[in-house]
Amino acid sequence: MGALAALIVAMRPKQWTKNVLFVLPPIVFSEQLFELDLLGRVIVCCILLILSSGCVYIINDVIDLDADRAHPVKRLRPVAAGQLSVASAKAAACVLALLVLSASYLFDERLAVLILGYLTLQIAYSLYVKHIVILDVLAVAAGFVLRLLAGGIVIDVGLSPWLYASAGLLALFLVIGKRRQELASLGEDAAISRPVFAKYNLPLLDDLLRIVTSATTITYILYTVESPTMVRNGEHVGLLTAPFVIYGLFRYLYLIHVEERGGAPDEVLLRDRPLQATLLLAALVYFVILYVL
Repeated sequence: MGALAALIVAMRPKQWTKNVLFVLPPIVFSEQLFELDLLGRVIVCCILLILSSGCVYIINDVIDLDADRAHPVKRLRPVAAGQLSVASAKAAACVLALLVLSASYLFDERLAVLILGYLTLQIAYSLYVKHIVILDVLAVAAGFVLRLLAGGIVIDVGLSPWLYASAGLLALFLVIGKRRQELASLGEDAAISRPVFAKYNLPLLDDLLRIVTSATTITYILYTVESPTMVRNGEHVGLLTAPFVIYGLFRYLYLIHVEERGGAPDEVLLRDRPLQATLLLAALVYFVILYVL
């Protein structure tokens, strides 16, 4: 594998979809999806966040080099596999960080501040926070909320606090689900690849999943009721989308507990047909509510 190809793989292309899914809601729910100038700004924002997260992944691979080499899957990552040298990885991360911060400052100063905060949070996570039980999953979820905030900043749109809460809880649900599946699949070797697993067990993670699943469902329903964009002609038509959210959460729990999948949410989304169908149907209902009714 060439150095450039190894660098791109190290930036986790499969996970770029997370930036898109969390940056798009502001322009979609503000009913401005077809405003091309604003859509262009959102696309630029997505690209900058993809580069930012790629920078963080490279830094994390350097920090976790020894642990990744002991992991059955992570040992195949370019840095752990020796396809990308540590020196090259460090240089690439520095260049990417400078490039992203400079470009975001020229594009929108507020976005530059947010991306700086995102990078700071993620580097702190890689160095310290990921070793602190409970705070580790909260920090990862916070990164997704910052993506949502970025999508609103670049088009000057304020979102319902219930939407922020729903997105944060959904991210927390996915992070805890991933932790649970990793712990279950790695068993006694889990703490070798991720030391914080020594402080977790399956009953705790299952309890956390139950709490977050309930909170996500209730918070999203409150969003559909409280947000003006989810009301048409005095009717709370946004509630029509709630069954899709509930099914999606339940389907993901099924994949974790029964099919023993869920270790990587992006891969589950790309492979599970029922989840894909749910997202497509939900997107159609959203489109009708926001742009037709």
